[in-house]
Amino acid sequence: MTNALPYGSWPSPIHSTWLTQQSVRLGEPQLGADGNYWIESRPQEKGRSVLMHQPLDKAMPAREVLSTSISVHSRAHEYGGASYLVSAAGIFYVDASDQRIYFLENTNTEKNSARPITPAGDFRYADFCFDESRQRLIAVREDHRAKNAGQSPEETNCLVAIDLAAQTSVETLAEGHDFYANPRVSPDGQRLSWLCWDHPFMPWDSSQCQLGQFDEQGALTHIRTVAGGPGESIFQPQWSPDGQLYLVSDRNDWWNLYRVDNLDADGFSTSTAEGFSTSTAEGSSTSIADGSPNLTAVVTKEAEFATPQWVFGMSTYSFLNAHEILCCFTQQGQWQLGLIDIDSAQLTPLESPYCVISDIHCHNGRAIFMASSTTSASQLLSFDGKTFGKLAQSSQQVIESRYLSTPEAETFDTGSGAKAHGFFYPPNNGDVDVPADQQPPLIVLCHGGPTGATETGLNLKIQYWTSRGFAVMDVNYRGSTGYGRHYREQLNGAWGIHDVEDVCAAVEHLAKQGKIDPDKVAIKGSSAGGYTVLAALTFSDTFKAGASLYGIGDLETLATDTHKFESRYLDSLVGPYPQEKDLYLQRSPIHHCEQLSCPVIFFQGLNDKVVPPNQAQEMVNALDQKQVPVAYVPFEGEGHGFRQASSIQRCLEAEWSFYGQVFGFDIDANVEPVNVKHLLPQFQ
Repeated sequence: MTNALPYGSWPSPIHSTWLTQQSVRLGEPQLGADGNYWIESRPQEKGRSVLMHQPLDKAMPAREVLSTSISVHSRAHEYGGASYLVSAAGIFYVDASDQRIYFLENTNTEKNSARPITPAGDFRYADFCFDESRQRLIAVREDHRAKNAGQSPEETNCLVAIDLAAQTSVETLAEGHDFYANPRVSPDGQRLSWLCWDHPFMPWDSSQCQLGQFDEQGALTHIRTVAGGPGESIFQPQWSPDGQLYLVSDRNDWWNLYRVDNLDADGFSTSTAEGFSTSTAEGSSTSIADGSPNLTAVVTKEAEFATPQWVFGMSTYSFLNAHEILCCFTQQGQWQLGLIDIDSAQLTPLESPYCVISDIHCHNGRAIFMASSTTSASQLLSFDGKTFGKLAQSSQQVIESRYLSTPEAETFDTGSGAKAHGFFYPPNNGDVDVPADQQPPLIVLCHGGPTGATETGLNLKIQYWTSRGFAVMDVNYRGSTGYGRHYREQLNGAWGIHDVEDVCAAVEHLAKQGKIDPDKVAIKGSSAGGYTVLAALTFSDTFKAGASLYGIGDLETLATDTHKFESRYLDSLVGPYPQEKDLYLQRSPIHHCEQLSCPVIFFQGLNDKVVPPNQAQEMVNALDQKQVPVAYVPFEGEGHGFRQASSIQRCLEAEWSFYGQVFGFDIDANVEPVNVKHLLPQFQ
């Protein structure tokens, strides 16, 4: 033990380099006949996304599938996901450099022998399935040609088929809806299911599962909407091995698992055709009558078996075999694994140490999925129905438990008759004596989205702070997922109000318990979470400092200058634009800088297409003119979210320097200080 040191200045072994050195981001796992595949995003290689392969023979090491110049990453919807597919024919992947799809016949061929199967042009692709009987790839395509030529206000989306025998031949299968996802061919090769949705809705607001029949030429006919519509969100339609269609719906307030029963070969119900709608391949279908009486609940539980579909390819369940479904579900912010007996419709929770679980994929009794616990970072795990195995891990760093803070679930009153949730992390460092006459500074975290949720898996970005003497409160404000549709919809029309109320209420809740120093409270968030940061700093006096990472300062600009996927998102969160323009101005911090009088630090990627850099720059300029303490840290070559090691490290260290200057404590002398303009004596 050392002598007692001021909170916030504790020396910690959890260095900023731990987030990047010997660390990768794992994702997009898939099962192949010859082993397991996944994507590693490597900060030390400027965020390059590397396709990895682990052979079934565990004695053989994992290896890169492609040459070291290739990054596998889709920019469809800007957020991407589902950027490759392992199939019986070979491997299909999106090259980040040109967004074309390439085909590698098998992993034993020369790494540089992949050939493009889509034409060059202003296209983006994602979310593949292989139509084996017709030897073609089916994918979501995002077409930017008309938009970039000034002929259309936004890109168009559709489902396409890419013939392997023809040279870069792309045929449209379905179009007319604003968005498509999850195309999946039935086991008999005769039908295709997919998700679609339209402006102004996001997929978690209202979406549809559609079904089409292939004709002799491979075109889609008899297109039907089999689930979903206004006020219902559908997630991950998937075929069982015996050809039944399953999906997740929130029609009972909770995202639960359902089966679409009694479908004949044309996609109609054999019991009643009146429950379905008709459309052509050009879209324009009508919603199903009475919500489709042919959906049968597989599991009914006050739990969420889905999560907001921010990226392509998200998967919370899969068929382990003909009789069992491996799934994950969340209750009160904690994820669990479960096995569903298909015949009895019984869900059996599986004992495991994991509290964050995602990306479940199964085939012939094998399963892989992503998971983390409160003491272990994200890992790629295997499961054979009985035991777990570790295939890869995101971090090689080993952290002793005496440096780790354990999250404590908190539910608190918001002051408006509603409850909100979060996880409190007390400061913890086994090498330091806790000051007897002080309470720790608090960092309140606002997750992005805002339709999203915070989770309790080991997060080095949180432990970085708690091991230095900060308390952290990670808030699942109203509008977060994991607590049912009703809780999620409480932010509708109230973004910038209820989320602000909830983060302020969290501080009051902790202060009443004597857990934090209310005079040293900062708020931090990225993207949509950054908007909550700026709104809370502007429209309340709870916080003494703030950190905005590519956050939103101008709602009007966001409504008029962002990408298609989110271009109508604010219709539900704020109101339709421009009809509600006054409301946008009223809730935009950029227009009320006279009310903001505490220090703020801004971090911004200069290539950000989701939240353009001018938003941060305008806020910085406004505070600079007012002579409010402000710091600005821009990053060349970064978009929406930082992928490069140098950016990630600098972001953390500059933020620590900022808090040290604002709250008046010393930090590690090896950390390069950030320049805080107009820092007055009371902040020093």
